[in-house]
Amino acid sequence: MLELCGFAGSNYHNKVKLALIEKNIPFKESLTWVGETDPASSPLGKVPYLITEQGALSESTIILEYLEQRVPEPRLLPADPFAAAKVRELVQYLDLHLELVARNLYTEAFFGGTVSDSAKAKVGKQLKKNIAAFAQLAKFSPYIAGEEFTIADCAAVTHFPLISSATKKIYGEDYLTDLPIKAYMTKLAERESVQRVNEERKANAPLFAQYLESKRKP
Repeated sequence: MLELCGFAGSNYHNKVKLALIEKNIPFKESLTWVGETDPASSPLGKVPYLITEQGALSESTIILEYLEQRVPEPRLLPADPFAAAKVRELVQYLDLHLELVARNLYTEAFFGGTVSDSAKAKVGKQLKKNIAAFAQLAKFSPYIAGEEFTIADCAAVTHFPLISSATKKIYGEDYLTDLPIKAYMTKLAERESVQRVNEERKANAPLFAQYLESKRKP
């Protein structure tokens, strides 16, 4: 059985978890905090990583690609090469150009730290530019890439809440407000996979809080 290592408060962990559930792949989860990973399985100490019969895989998007090849149905990537590439393009934008940029705000937005005013200004400018670019690619009809649920939705539904919340707290406004996020998230909340991931994320919250508190202690 596949083993997903990470924790339910991680959006990247949940990105992979959604795909596993959607594809009906049996798996077990092993609670693994950042910095407490197996160096041989995750050389950068990040989560999630996946333990397979052949060895470990790290990086969430690589894991999604592996799952798609391992269990082709139900598909989370279109069969058409160009359509599949467009889905991968959306995942790249979501991970690198939206979430990774917004992540620079998380220290202050969520973890009690501070971010300099100059860094906030730089991040805010970059985020607005990147969100406008992403808006040109995303379909929201009703899913990110079009009519079918794909790996792009696995990324979007886990990243959007963090980006919205972080920008509200830091800038006093939701930078995603011009996108049809509310209707999209309402649609996704109807899926059993999303419901399960959200419920287990909430259940994990006290443990995550304890973990964060332990990291603050000298």
